[in-house]
Amino acid sequence: MISKEQFQKELELIIVNAIREDIGDGDHSSLACIPKSATGKAKLLVKDNGIIAGVEFAKMIFNYVDKDLQIETLINDGEKVNYGDIVFYVTGSSQSILKAERLALNAMQRMSAIATKTNQFMALLKGTKTKILDTRKTTPGIRAIEKWAVKIGGGENHRFALYDMIMLKDNHIDFAGGITQAIDKTQKYLKETNRDLKIIVEARDLNEIKTILKSDNIHRILIDNFNYEDTKTAVKLIGNQCQTESSGGITEKTLAEYAACGVDYISSGALTHSIYNLDLSLKAVD
Repeated sequence: MISKEQFQKELELIIVNAIREDIGDGDHSSLACIPKSATGKAKLLVKDNGIIAGVEFAKMIFNYVDKDLQIETLINDGEKVNYGDIVFYVTGSSQSILKAERLALNAMQRMSAIATKTNQFMALLKGTKTKILDTRKTTPGIRAIEKWAVKIGGGENHRFALYDMIMLKDNHIDFAGGITQAIDKTQKYLKETNRDLKIIVEARDLNEIKTILKSDNIHRILIDNFNYEDTKTAVKLIGNQCQTESSGGITEKTLAEYAACGVDYISSGALTHSIYNLDLSLKAVD
C-alpha cells in the first residue's frame, strides 16, 4: 500500500488541480461585488441522511485557499448526520469562502455518499469475518478522496494503484500464456527489480484455484464471478494457504450470502462508481 506521505501528496495534488480548474485567473463573480476586506461566516448544512465524510479534506481546501479562515467543527468524519444538521462553520474573508465553496461541497457530497454506501455494506456483513474492499473503479483524478471515504465508512482499501501491489487478472494470465507462467514471470520480475509487492491472482474456476495453489508466496486469491457453492468449495481448497477475496457483480442483495461462504474479503466497485451524492450546501450566516 502507498505510504501516508504519498497519500498526502495525492490529496494536495487534487486540491491544487481543482482550484486551478475552478478559479483560473480569478473568481470574478466575487471580485465584482464583494470588497476584498469583507468578512463573513458560513455553515455547512446537511439536507440528507447518511454518514458525513470529507470534513478534514474541506479543512485542507479552506487552508489552501486562505490560511486565515477559521473552521468550527460540530460533526466529525464518520458520524451519522440527518437533514438539518450543521457540520461546521467557516469564518473569514468572504471572497476566500466563496473560492473554496464549490470544491469543498463537491468533495464532501461525493465522499459522504461513498462513506454512506460503505457503511450500509458493512452493516450487512455484521457477524461475519468478511471485510469490504474498494477497487480501482474510481473517478480519474480524485481516487485518493474516494478511497479515504471508504475508510471513513468503515471499509478497507484495496491497492491504491498499479504500482503498490501485483494483481494478475484474466488478461495478464492469458497474455502471459497461463496462470503458472504469469506467476513465475512475476516472481522473477520482483526478484530482479528488488521489489517487495504482494501478489494477488484471479481465478475464474475451481481448476484455476488448484493451479494457483501449486505456487508459493501468493498473498490472496481473487475468486471472481463464482456462484455460492463454488465459492464455498474454493474457500475450503485454499484453507490457510493464503487470503481469499470474492468479487464480480456482488450487490447488497448477495453480499451477506458471499460472506457466509467464508471469504476474507469482498471487493466492490459499486462503493465508488454507483453512488448518489449526499445533499449538502454552504450557506451564509447572518
